Amino acid sequence: MSEHTDRFTELRPLLFTIAYEILGSATESDDVLQDSYLRWAEVDLAEVRDVKAYLASLVTRQALNALRAGARRREDYVGPWLPEPLLLDEHDPAADVVLAESVSMAMLVVLETLSPDERAVFVLREVFGFDYDEIAAAVGKSAAAARQVAHRARGHVQARRPRYSPVDPEQNARVTAEFMTAAAGGDITTVMSLLAPDVVWTADSGGKASAARRPIVGADKVARTVVGLLKQGAELPDVRIETATCNSAPAVLLYSAGRLEGVFTVEIVDGLITNFYAMRNPDKLAAVAAAREITRS
Repeated sequence: MSEHTDRFTELRPLLFTIAYEILGSATESDDVLQDSYLRWAEVDLAEVRDVKAYLASLVTRQALNALRAGARRREDYVGPWLPEPLLLDEHDPAADVVLAESVSMAMLVVLETLSPDERAVFVLREVFGFDYDEIAAAVGKSAAAARQVAHRARGHVQARRPRYSPVDPEQNARVTAEFMTAAAGGDITTVMSLLAPDVVWTADSGGKASAARRPIVGADKVARTVVGLLKQGAELPDVRIETATCNSAPAVLLYSAGRLEGVFTVEIVDGLITNFYAMRNPDKLAAVAAAREITRS
């Protein structure tokens, strides 16, 4: 069991990222990894030629099962559906540009437009570079079929892929801080100067918190939305605002009376904010809240 544990632990970051990019949920990804480990613990290691490929295949199958099982729940979801924020304070987003883009909120939103098989094949091939035989084993298709799925998925992603520039943590932190200071002070002019003309505000509440049910588009509308929300937030009891890195991008965490009320992720391209992703669904905030407490301890 020690050897099973050591090999799984060594590959856990990779396995978690695969599951998260397929599911868009840190909580569900942890569940998938726990279930996968229990299955892995029963495997005869003498029969495994490539541990990395074997475990990636195992986790992919479990993640696909979870994704398909939750399809109806997503179809009935109230308002926009966003991936669950992933706290990355201990990870340097500039260390791996491919990974930084692959776990960005914008890219995960694009992956949501793919079918389950397309999503899994794209992640394994385009992000992690697995060969088609390995991918075929993971998704239960022939290598030729996996290649076709990869081609189709690649085309869909390229057509919808958001603008992306190399991550500059210092610039992004500066832009975010300047924007928050201006917004908190009601300085609409400065706020507008930091927004792309076609900036989009997307909020996910699942009907469990106050949030716009449709995306808000345009610098003027988004600026007034953010300023208004900060004004409302200031009226909440014992308000605390913290900054963090979520999905390889700057994020603002809003607390009230010690409870995490929202995670607001900012996407910045060429020095301007192009997207806000506002997570208000309390079910999707639990993992970030718990992770934040661990980093404090």
